[in-house]
Amino acid sequence: MAHRIAVIGGDGIGPDVTIEALKVVRAAGVDILTTDFDLGGARYLRDGEILSDSTLDQLRDFDAILLGAVGTPDVPPGVIERGLLLKMRFELDLYVNQRPFVGTAPGHMKPHDFIVIRENTEGPYVGEGGVLRKGTPNEVATQGSVNTRMGVERCVRYAFELAAKRQRKHVTLVHKTNVLTFAGDLWQRTFDIVAKEFPNVATAYNHVDAACIYFVQDPHRYDVIVTDNLFGDILTDLGGAVSGGIGLASSANLNPARTGPSMFEPVHGSAPDIVGTGKANPTAAILSAALMLDFLGENAAAERVRAACAEPAAGSTVEIANTIVARLGAK
Repeated sequence: MAHRIAVIGGDGIGPDVTIEALKVVRAAGVDILTTDFDLGGARYLRDGEILSDSTLDQLRDFDAILLGAVGTPDVPPGVIERGLLLKMRFELDLYVNQRPFVGTAPGHMKPHDFIVIRENTEGPYVGEGGVLRKGTPNEVATQGSVNTRMGVERCVRYAFELAAKRQRKHVTLVHKTNVLTFAGDLWQRTFDIVAKEFPNVATAYNHVDAACIYFVQDPHRYDVIVTDNLFGDILTDLGGAVSGGIGLASSANLNPARTGPSMFEPVHGSAPDIVGTGKANPTAAILSAALMLDFLGENAAAERVRAACAEPAAGSTVEIANTIVARLGAK
């Protein structure tokens, strides 16, 4: 049966790279049925729609969601991010953000291959906090980090299950336990408890500031990293920078329990400055679609797509995708 895919092209270069990603998926021999959803900054400016509950209910019926990019300079920061991206993560329980990084960091000869598992529905992004006396010299702003045992444990367990399937079988917890003594303690204790269930998986711990250094100086030390929402957000952008650039970085927002669809998106933004120029590299969107194929059980096709993307392709957005399609045909 065909997989039913909800497609949110979004803004800027989003629609262009998404079209090419879907072309590659079909070239890999996967049968998909797509439905387009007009969401993003442009839609919000047109009629105020960000993500209504009725549209969200429609999305729940799909096997997966493929997102291009959202955001436009005419919309204030945070409106689309919280109203669309975070709402999907929270409402669809996309509690794992999985980002693979394969490449050769600047100054290194040896390639690295590691995955960051970022908790995706808790931490500072839940919106806990407030402001008093705003706009005055005595203004007070608070922003809390929400961490639950359930939320931490299911994310940590996913990381260990993933590592157990990989060759190196290693998980590193990244946090700041020496300063964030409450949240950090919960993460460390939960990590240690789950680790006992996986005796064949080795473990390590890094403070997040040390991890930033190691990402640049020694990324080969990592196999699977598990971390909280905020630290994961920052680390994965750095991971993209040391793995060929953020324009090549893919991501999966996963509901491993499969109580709803998971969502797949490139890490890059909508890049309004290059819209219509053909300069957008669709590789990150294509690799995100490969993660989607993994989730849908199309593992052989996903591996073929990744292999076709392994060597850089040159040209316009369409030409790069056509090169990848040609490589698929040559397999």
